[in-house]
Amino acid sequence: MISLIDYRAGNLTSVRKALTALEANFSIPNDPAELTKAQGIIVPGVGHFSATKTLAGVWQSAILERVAAGTPLLGICVGMQWLFEGSDEAPSIPGLGVMKGRCFRLVGQSDRRLKVPHVGWNVIQPVPAAPGRLLKGVMPDSQVYFTHSYASPITGDSAAITTHGQPFASAVEREHIFGVQFHPEKSSQTGLRVLKNFLDVCQQRESN
Repeated sequence: MISLIDYRAGNLTSVRKALTALEANFSIPNDPAELTKAQGIIVPGVGHFSATKTLAGVWQSAILERVAAGTPLLGICVGMQWLFEGSDEAPSIPGLGVMKGRCFRLVGQSDRRLKVPHVGWNVIQPVPAAPGRLLKGVMPDSQVYFTHSYASPITGDSAAITTHGQPFASAVEREHIFGVQFHPEKSSQTGLRVLKNFLDVCQQRESN
């Protein structure tokens, strides 16, 4: 069973539709204690980083406990940014801290008509040295759908890089922790492939 976290900032309807299309078993837990039954955890998100403050306390502790126990975790958009130590969008609110670094605001380029927020389809380039489980089968130059003003730094955990004015991490992967800045639930077959890859990781862990 996949636990889809609802902290009133996630695009739950689209994510639920995507998981349903993949025939995944999922639930939206009402209590952090329910995460003990989770085969995997998905933290979606849209909008402002400050929305993640509702995850502070018992929810954050429960998620960290499950991650420490080896439960796969996937952050989407703001959910990916929350994996890091924090964001310049809401400097006083800490992130989960399982990824090093802080998220930063993108800078547009008027001469190239690059605006912020970054909204629409753009290319992801998988990092050759990355483990590759999340982006298995995703071809270089695949297009996915973005909508964001802040982005994650490029680190050793970056699994894919995208450029909009400047390069940023569009996917991260370390062991059983994953994140995507784009919206896989809105990214057609490429996005479904990414979600299916995460579900496969969860299934493999369960069968071991």
